Amino acid sequence: MKKRLVIAIAAAVAAGSVAGSGVPGVTRLALAAGPPTSFKEDVQPVFVGRCVSCHSADGEGFKASGLDLTTYQGVMKGTKLGPMIIPGEPDSSNLMRLLDWHASPQLRMPHGKKQLSVCDRNAIRAWIREGAKDN
Repeated sequence: MKKRLVIAIAAAVAAGSVAGSGVPGVTRLALAAGPPTSFKEDVQPVFVGRCVSCHSADGEGFKASGLDLTTYQGVMKGTKLGPMIIPGEPDSSNLMRLLDWHASPQLRMPHGKKQLSVCDRNAIRAWIREGAKDN
């Protein structure tokens, strides 16, 4: 199985179809990495475990920003100032900027706590990259 995957990747790179490979002229990812990232199974549990104590109807984060991370609809609604998620574009999504700590210290999430693990942030990033679907 590994040998087939290596051959498929080599063929895709040679054909110029694997993004981020460092090969000039490469334009898109040709291989599926596995099952799609699920909001309900992969993302929402992170929010429940690390975020909803502040970003729910009674939380300080919700009162300050309007961001409700208890439901898909709340996540997609965003804050009083606008959306937090741009489906398909994790690097342009404000949520990832805050979680990756690419913002001023007073805006980094979660406030006053340890940064979310790389694994948790990557799950959220993958979900956004895959279109931020309600799945």
